[in-house]
Amino acid sequence: MAKYGAEVNRTADANVTVGSVAADATTPRRGKVYDVLMGCSGTPADNPFLWTMGRITTQGTGSAVVAYPLDPADAAALADVLENHGGGTEPTYTANQTLLSIPLNQRATFRWVAYPGGELVYPATANNGFGLRTPTASALAVFATLHFEEQ
Repeated sequence: MAKYGAEVNRTADANVTVGSVAADATTPRRGKVYDVLMGCSGTPADNPFLWTMGRITTQGTGSAVVAYPLDPADAAALADVLENHGGGTEPTYTANQTLLSIPLNQRATFRWVAYPGGELVYPATANNGFGLRTPTASALAVFATLHFEEQ
């Protein structure tokens, strides 16, 4: 089981999805998100943010991100990672499938780490995965680092 990391960013726009990771359409593999670091790179201010991780069935469009193997001996990731969906369309989120909901102040950076066995799992089904968003979006640049594994 290879582990990967990818940094996703959203430029200063009001679109809500920062980034997404999903099983590839032609070679889908099951994946597990186990570590997420999130924050805002804008000028410090006292603004609330609500970060959520939701299950998706399509990724929409955005800028492609290369997921790098955490062990250089591992093969390239097969999962598709996108960022900055503001230049395209939002992913299709599954209703009532918000798996993380983290309220933060804009000044805060936060790291979520899954308890062993508590990883967020997406199936080996084309374009299924997770989207990270800030539904209380404001026009600020935000970032996140996603760590996931493929099986």
